[in-house]
Amino acid sequence: MDILRTPDERFDGLPDWPFAPCYVEIPSGDGSRLRMHYVDEGPREAPAIVCLHGEPTWAYLYRKLVPVFVNAGFRVLAPDLIGFGRSDKPTDPAAYTYAGHVQWLSAWFRAVAVSAVTLVAHDWGGWLGLRVLAADPGRFARVVVTNTGLPVCDEPLNDTARAWFEFAIGIDVFPAGGVIQLGTTTEPPPEVIAAYDAPFPEERYKTGPRTFPLIAPKTPDDPGVAENLAAWQVLERLEIPFLTAFGDADPLNAGNDRIFQQRVPGARHQPHCIIAGGGHFIQEDRGEELATVVTRWLEAQDGAPRSGEFHR
Repeated sequence: MDILRTPDERFDGLPDWPFAPCYVEIPSGDGSRLRMHYVDEGPREAPAIVCLHGEPTWAYLYRKLVPVFVNAGFRVLAPDLIGFGRSDKPTDPAAYTYAGHVQWLSAWFRAVAVSAVTLVAHDWGGWLGLRVLAADPGRFARVVVTNTGLPVCDEPLNDTARAWFEFAIGIDVFPAGGVIQLGTTTEPPPEVIAAYDAPFPEERYKTGPRTFPLIAPKTPDDPGVAENLAAWQVLERLEIPFLTAFGDADPLNAGNDRIFQQRVPGARHQPHCIIAGGGHFIQEDRGEELATVVTRWLEAQDGAPRSGEFHR
């Protein structure tokens, strides 16, 4: 497997990014190993929050949330999916499959060995993280989903999704930072857009984000749909607390919050919210507000840490 690794200096001096890199090696699936990057902040013995990004972002998406979670007494882990951020980047598109991404993320969870996890999942982070949860529900204590879903393609793609796939698959130069601009209600400054471009110094580094639109299920017969249907059977029996916190300006995932609320038992009677002014990348538009919603919800749960302390 041909693998690229973004030079470390690409990540020097990024705004609001003081976090030291952590790495584990996971099986690639072809007998080699892949290095996977993650952020790990807060007391190691504190309850863990795992934050999963999507397309075409990396752990930088959670930079506004990490300090809020840590100050509330949590340990925060935010991995970069393979092909993104500081994680290794296979160059062959065939190396990337929906099932393969699930396997890589599952291997990361096993490597970092966290349990009783609160999962915070966005976009493809939900498509992958909920599959990991369905395969190993005992690892998770709570779930927060934001601007995501778990597709089974039982209805035609909405106009926004169709336009996104046509754009992302057909464009010659994939603009990672430009995609962030398209998916926010605010105007991220140029240095923030540059931080989203940092993992991709050349086009050949972008196989990961280029591949997600190709492997996304679009019809009921596509790879991943059968496995997602099986995962929904687990979610429909899931009793752990399950919160939806979506932006009000994300046409890509509008209505998916109600699907979770109706189908997941643990979502009943939870204080679900729609955050005003939140686009698809709600962590950019309303990051601190989203973090406050999550921490207050966690602090209201039995066994969750109160602000500034944690249970041993």
